[in-house]
Amino acid sequence: MLGTAKIPQVVMHSPQLNPYQPPEAIADATAGRPTLVRYGVLAFLCTLALLLYIDRVCIGQAATSIRDSLTLSETDMGWVFNAFILAYCIFEVPTGHWGDRFGSRRVITRIVLWWSAFTALTGAAFGLWPLVATRFLFGAGEAGAFPNAARVVTRWFPPGERGFARGAITTTSQLGGAITPPLAAFFINHVGWRWTFVIFGLAGVAWAVAFYRWFRDEPGEHAAVNPQELRHIGKHESAAAGDHHAIPWGRVVASPNVWLLGTIMTVGATLFYMLFQWYPTYLKDARGLSEQVSGWFSFIALAGGSVGCITGGLLSDQIIRRTTERKWTRRLCGGGMLCLAAVCLFGVRYSESPLAGALLCGGALFCLQVSIPTWWTVVSEISGRQGAAMFGLMNGMGGLGVMVLNAMVGRLIDAGKAAGTPLVDCWRPVFDGVAIGLVVGAICWLLVDATRPIVPRHAE
Repeated sequence: MLGTAKIPQVVMHSPQLNPYQPPEAIADATAGRPTLVRYGVLAFLCTLALLLYIDRVCIGQAATSIRDSLTLSETDMGWVFNAFILAYCIFEVPTGHWGDRFGSRRVITRIVLWWSAFTALTGAAFGLWPLVATRFLFGAGEAGAFPNAARVVTRWFPPGERGFARGAITTTSQLGGAITPPLAAFFINHVGWRWTFVIFGLAGVAWAVAFYRWFRDEPGEHAAVNPQELRHIGKHESAAAGDHHAIPWGRVVASPNVWLLGTIMTVGATLFYMLFQWYPTYLKDARGLSEQVSGWFSFIALAGGSVGCITGGLLSDQIIRRTTERKWTRRLCGGGMLCLAAVCLFGVRYSESPLAGALLCGGALFCLQVSIPTWWTVVSEISGRQGAAMFGLMNGMGGLGVMVLNAMVGRLIDAGKAAGTPLVDCWRPVFDGVAIGLVVGAICWLLVDATRPIVPRHAE
């Protein structure tokens, strides 16, 4: 054993002595029913994901305005997008590990304040490299959100409810991504792209203050949680805050699951980032749509992801409750959905209308997001005490594919413009390339073994 995990002390308070305890919690405690504080935690995590994606996705809708205002090329915008991705890759593991070591309450509060500040400062950029620097620092803040959210879910929800919780988080993140293009287009039309970033950045500050005041890392530390809810949540395998365990990098690097799940996230991320970073530009430049109309078509494409997330979460919970077979159920759910996503995306090259293309993109994102809660579940099952750090590592690997995508798209479109190629034709290889990547991800799913942990129990 690397160490003995500290067992958090369960501190119970009398409901009458706690002025912040809601009346329904007191009634539940008196009646002997479990309180529902964990769903308050889930509400905070969902709004966290909503704000995170609003701040992340708004640059896609603002890209043409930024490009024209600062006199940038598509290749330059690729650098801007990649600055965020590079920071996201670098800082996911450290910020996830900080949550494992110090607790998610402090870490999440700090990173939300950080990324909100640099969301607002994006509007102050006056050239390419200040914009690149700002987006890099923005990405450094956002990197820790989902690893720490995954850690919170593991500590606050029993295994049979974690799929729903993860599905709800990813659903609201996708909802945030879906509503952002028309919302950003509205603000851009009325106050300009600079003040749009300021408006979006302010919301995160209010969220961070409320979260820090209410949330606790351990269910037993929250005054509103009764003994029945503690029993319902049950024990978890992850280490308590402050109980530090070094990451066993030798076993991590040698684990096939780490590389397979990282590759799966890589190809999935290229689809999502292509849609939120580049798709609005495609609609405006190649399809000739206006700012507001392109925002609504982007909403159609990204909304498929919201529906897919909650569907995938419910499916994941049903699989866990109805079968003890872990290997092939996870493989078929994940791999099958990526195959269907690839089929939808291949169809975009044959769509003549922007609406048909948006619906096909929405179908592809729906299938991808159905598989994501299963991906979260497998990562949780195989990561043990290093849950947030391992989530950060495998999720961060997705950034490698996105960086290649951004570099290739920028150069491809600029070269097509220089050669006089119709822009619709310039974009077709982009959709085809992402679809081929999804097929590769489906093959990787067939090799994932959810029964094989990164670090065997006897070695912990």
